[in-house]
Amino acid sequence: MLLHLVAEFDLQRDVVPWLAARGWAAALDTSENSSALYVVNVERNGKIIYTWKGNQRNTHIGLYDLQTKQNEHLYVFERDLRIISCSVNNERTLLAVSFRQYTEERVSQLFQSVSKYLTLLIEIHPINNLRVLKAVDSCVQVQFLYPVEGRNTSAESRLLLVSEDKYIEQFDIHVVAEEEHKVVIQNSGQLPRARVADDLIWAQWDMMEQRLFYIVPKESKSTLKCVQFYPDENFNSILESHLDIPVNDTQFKLVNFGCDYCQDQDVASKSLNLQVFTSKAGGLCVCCTLACDTPDEIMYSVYFLHKGYNKTFTVSLERTESHQLKEVAFMNLDYYVAAYLPGQFLHLLNIQHPDLLCYSLFLTGEDARIDMLQNISIRSPLVSTVLDCHVGSMYAVSISDSALLQFLQNSKRDSERLAALHCALLYFRHTEDLEMQIIWWISENLSTCHSFDPIQEFIIASLYCRMCPETQNLDKILPYTSLLDWIGTIPGVTCATDIISLPMLVFQNSRGFWEKLNSNLESVKYAEPQLHYRSNVLRREWRNLSEEREDRTTTACLRNIFENAKKVLSHLDAWDSEERLVPLFQEEDYQQQLLMGLMVAQLKDHLMRHLQYVGKKKIDQIVLDYVANLLNLVHRIMKEVWRRYQLHSCVFCFDERGSAGEFAVFHIMSRILEAANGMCMPLPPGFHTLHLGLGVRCLPLHTLLHYIDNGVLHLTETCVRKLLKDLDDTEKNEKLKFSIVMRLPEVLGQKVRQFWNHPINANFIARKYVKLLLEKLGDRQCSRPVPERRSVPIEFLPLNYLTNVLAEIEDEGNANSLLWKTSNCYPFMLTLGCILTMLKCPSPKTPVMSQHIGLVVFLLLGIVRGLLRCISFPLSPLCVGSG
Repeated sequence: MLLHLVAEFDLQRDVVPWLAARGWAAALDTSENSSALYVVNVERNGKIIYTWKGNQRNTHIGLYDLQTKQNEHLYVFERDLRIISCSVNNERTLLAVSFRQYTEERVSQLFQSVSKYLTLLIEIHPINNLRVLKAVDSCVQVQFLYPVEGRNTSAESRLLLVSEDKYIEQFDIHVVAEEEHKVVIQNSGQLPRARVADDLIWAQWDMMEQRLFYIVPKESKSTLKCVQFYPDENFNSILESHLDIPVNDTQFKLVNFGCDYCQDQDVASKSLNLQVFTSKAGGLCVCCTLACDTPDEIMYSVYFLHKGYNKTFTVSLERTESHQLKEVAFMNLDYYVAAYLPGQFLHLLNIQHPDLLCYSLFLTGEDARIDMLQNISIRSPLVSTVLDCHVGSMYAVSISDSALLQFLQNSKRDSERLAALHCALLYFRHTEDLEMQIIWWISENLSTCHSFDPIQEFIIASLYCRMCPETQNLDKILPYTSLLDWIGTIPGVTCATDIISLPMLVFQNSRGFWEKLNSNLESVKYAEPQLHYRSNVLRREWRNLSEEREDRTTTACLRNIFENAKKVLSHLDAWDSEERLVPLFQEEDYQQQLLMGLMVAQLKDHLMRHLQYVGKKKIDQIVLDYVANLLNLVHRIMKEVWRRYQLHSCVFCFDERGSAGEFAVFHIMSRILEAANGMCMPLPPGFHTLHLGLGVRCLPLHTLLHYIDNGVLHLTETCVRKLLKDLDDTEKNEKLKFSIVMRLPEVLGQKVRQFWNHPINANFIARKYVKLLLEKLGDRQCSRPVPERRSVPIEFLPLNYLTNVLAEIEDEGNANSLLWKTSNCYPFMLTLGCILTMLKCPSPKTPVMSQHIGLVVFLLLGIVRGLLRCISFPLSPLCVGSG
């Protein structure tokens, strides 16, 4: 069961023992009086009003305080009444009660005309006077307004009366304190009243925010309106939205005005099953069921007014029973709206990100079962709260993290996995244990997620969750997913999306919810997808700077970029001063620091365009936190994987093969690299070194070289230097080293080749150096004619190589000057290359030459040194040392 319910209040547990202790529960024992005790209303301050029948069939009204866990007796009617609605003011000095005083049979027996329903206002501090507010034949609901927290308005109370005749009134009640703390109503005549709404067919009370939603029919459609009540006795209409909901032949319906005991089953089936939900982030949703002609299907629609569209869902029921009412119950979980049909399905709809269906959870079977809620008579009077009027219980509702993880692990479809992953990261808000288990799940299911990258989603969603609470409207700027579209479907569910007109807001200097809702509507007007930060420009700029070959270390732009990277790394060091389990952040990485600095600069520019009011200092801090958190998340993944597979620092010992755990970590690091490349995000310095070290230990040589050639593995100075120094020169290791050296970039090769003292490497260095000298000499321009080069057949391969190098250089544009200046020393250069090669790599075919090579080398080096000095040719350190 995904939803976890905790009973905050239960009549049998919290009330019946208290009644029994006072001798009032005897009448509740008989089965025919099973409905004698029931909940009437839930007030804003967490007080629950209930009623019961006493021993003499008196009607009692009591109150239970959720905070103190105490019961209180409020009032008693010395007759058998059916209480319909009841409300007590904040100070518990006034009680408003609406009840049915006679049944229709009793009214027909009376000879005089009497009213069926009566609404009273009673002084209960102490019990004193009462006043008749309404005596009508239509049902009336009552509800006291409550002041905002910390505001004392004990001298005045305001009461809402909602009539079945489709109007709402507000009564202003002034009270005065007399002797012995006696509180009485000041007005001797009629109470001042004001009309709030007319011609409504549906209304819902929001007790926490003190606002009234109601629907007025207009032609074939309907209009949703909202009235906000303020502590200064004023109220005004603040919202109006047109809904494409058919309201013809619908009965009057009230929501959250207590438990509605006016309507019978026939009337309830013809009324609107509709509820309005709000979220802390400024979300406004209208949920309603729609008529469906197919008996084995059910339809419901959710209007995301803060996004400008609605989604209509058609669900094929697994089993249909004739006695089962197809009535969907809606619950508000703040981040989600839950649509629940007992025995069929549970649909959690993401309010904040409803655009893609894959972020909403649709559950059936055992996952959708809620044992405590098997009735349709449930309401959601508060966020994450459910009131079951039939049972008389109120529950705190939350998503079970253990059930969610189990659902994530057992899911086979990508849509379920993605929805569960986002729910775990964004709903539970960064818990260490849950994050660890998610990382473990990711490490086991990297190959089973086909339509999304779980590493990308984990990093982006975690960053979104950590950063957005810091600053208002940051959730509209930062990305929350790596997906741009979703084409998947949910089996048995069809979804239709329609664009609707945005609601109209009329308010001045409103704060809280209305300010956030207005901000959401403004972002929709100005193309919300364009507000989210994208990495396209970052990728292009990083590629351009990485491919430039000229010296960039002196440019001001690059200095700023690397200064940004240093700030990020120092920011990260301040967070985590402990010794890190994974050997990261222990070296400099030019490319990754370049990407870090660029990301800081571009994200800062993006935020400055859309969040100018935040200020430059705050934006600088947000950007540093964002990039540092990104690196920290990668490190967190590595730490949990490192810990799970019990690795240690031996990954940099190249004298033995890697274990199965190391191979698993190498595979995960490859997927992290793939995810980083897809999002163009920086990696912690040392990541590529660690990745290459694991690759050397775990992969066969041909696979290792294939990974290097295709950019999966990156050659780093730290890893290559250690590899060249630590491995001995066996035939296998020589092959590995030479393959690595041959693939080194020019700049990196000049740094690390000196650490391999081997003839193969010396030969390679000699070739490179001779070629470099000849290229430098070729840059000098001269107009002297070029002598013809003779083609002499040579069978010695090293000398052939030197000849080919000279021929390649001659074919280039700068060869004319070179051949003129080296025409006299050309044979000596050829002979020198031959001798140097034989010196480093003696051939078994030339044993005599190898024995006298020292003397010949000495003479030739002296001759060449003199010739090169004559033509101002730069000398090799080898020549200088030999001379």
